Amino acid sequence: QVQLVESGGGLVQPGGSLRLSCTASGSSLDAYAVGWFRQAPGKLREGVSCLSADGRPYYADSVNSRFTVSRDKAKNTVYLQMDSLHPGDTAVYYCAADVQCIWGPTWEYWGHGTQVTVSS
Repeated sequence: QVQLVESGGGLVQPGGSLRLSCTASGSSLDAYAVGWFRQAPGKLREGVSCLSADGRPYYADSVNSRFTVSRDKAKNTVYLQMDSLHPGDTAVYYCAADVQCIWGPTWEYWGHGTQVTVSS
């Protein structure tokens, strides 16, 4: 079993940055792909980024060049650095873990989410 906890969300002004963390317990994340998803009010959950188990990053077109995903194996944590944020990025952000990156919602393990609000 893998337990995932997201942190780092909050309120930020347009153009600002946040770094989200996804920390695992119960198992090492080394063998897992870790995905980041977000869900805005009234919208479906959408894939934002994924870091494969062998270190390949993937990004949705909407965040490419603004978001960066990375892994700290010593801390069993995956990060999502979010720059140049705009109000359209406002959502609850979730991390998930599974054997490979997929853009759909059928991941084996999920965190409970962290709120990101971009507003002036």
